[in-house]
Amino acid sequence: MKTIITAAFLSLITVVPATWAAEFSQGRQLSSAADFAVLAPRDRVNTENLILTERLDSLLPQLMAEAKLDMWLVINREYSEDPVYFTLVPQPTFAARRTTMLVFYRKADGSVERLSVNRYPFGAPYTSAWSGGDLTEQWQALAQVITERKPQRIGINVSADWAVADGLTKAMHQLLLDVLPKDYASRLVSAEPLVVRWMEQRTAAELELYPHIVSLARAVIAEAFSAKVITPGVTTTDDVAWYIRQRYEALGLPVWFMPDVNSQRPGDECKADSPFCGQSRVIHRGDVLHTDVGICYLKLCTDTQEMAYVLKADEQDAPAGLIKALATGNQWQDNLTQQFKTGRTGNEILAATIKETKKQGIISSTYTHPLGFVGHAPGPTIGMWDNQGPTSDGGEWPLYANTAYAIEGNIKQQVPEWNGQYVQIKLEQSAYFDGKQVIYLAGRQTKWHLVR
Repeated sequence: MKTIITAAFLSLITVVPATWAAEFSQGRQLSSAADFAVLAPRDRVNTENLILTERLDSLLPQLMAEAKLDMWLVINREYSEDPVYFTLVPQPTFAARRTTMLVFYRKADGSVERLSVNRYPFGAPYTSAWSGGDLTEQWQALAQVITERKPQRIGINVSADWAVADGLTKAMHQLLLDVLPKDYASRLVSAEPLVVRWMEQRTAAELELYPHIVSLARAVIAEAFSAKVITPGVTTTDDVAWYIRQRYEALGLPVWFMPDVNSQRPGDECKADSPFCGQSRVIHRGDVLHTDVGICYLKLCTDTQEMAYVLKADEQDAPAGLIKALATGNQWQDNLTQQFKTGRTGNEILAATIKETKKQGIISSTYTHPLGFVGHAPGPTIGMWDNQGPTSDGGEWPLYANTAYAIEGNIKQQVPEWNGQYVQIKLEQSAYFDGKQVIYLAGRQTKWHLVR
């Protein structure tokens, strides 16, 4: 299946040219998103569905066994879809029409039977166990599917800690209890461990595809941080933010949050203990620019922050103090990614990163999170911008291999050319952990974007 999927989507997607791949490895910047091909919505369906089938065939049985679940139920209604629902259904699917029920049953041989109980059957990769229009009959059909298979542990999506694992509404939960035999209530358990693992785990096909998606995100940033978009003394940071959003939309790449662009310059109040530095305003020569953007494409999301410098008339490069500050930001990234070890919790990785960074005299803040089907994905939380200590909000989740992350945080460093004023270098790059090392999906920023 892996070979089929790889051939299918690589035949459709224009990948990063070899020359650009070399530039990525050296940390150079891309020139323009115009050099990339983006699939039309119709052409995305085949790729997305092939990857979905691979995940259901190969990954789901493994994760259900890991979670010790005999059955998993995903029950939701139109306009109140379970957060995990769209990661499980074939495209094009826009809603859980009326009431849609998905049943996953782990059989004795370890394979997983996939059933739909809903008015409108999906077809592959699901087998329809019932279709019709009567809601009462639908619930009875679900009960029959369950009781015929006699599962002992039935996972339902209820969770106090993870929003993505809490998609079963109170009303749906009660209807499920009402339709099942009374002794089945004790068999219902939280599917939280399964949902989190399903959301965070990336397959080989997804990891082969992900660099292309991140390349698109980075290319638009490079385009926005250029003379094509910015006229010093005229263009505002909001102008650039809207350019980024509209450029992605023109490419058919939805953003999952409004892009942010801000500037720093000599005379600003930026202290060692300032949480964030940067303002929205007109851009002038000598400004430091920062952006934070995220897109989703082929069901995978990115999260990227990069920095630019607007050259003065007599400059060919950023001041030496800014170049050193960006290098310090890269050192912070190295300190963090070197702490990634399979089985370590997010809190343990954070503590080790802070210890090493303080030893080097770096003022830093770490707030790294998983990436995947959503931008702020479930998995190990490695610090939060407003909490640099242990957190119960994902901080105790362990690190697994083949999971993706936004390596996110910032450093602050004094700039001699700014009379010792601090500059804040805010960086975020999409990467994945292969079980041994962290690999940036499309390189990372090691040189300033320069606006001439």
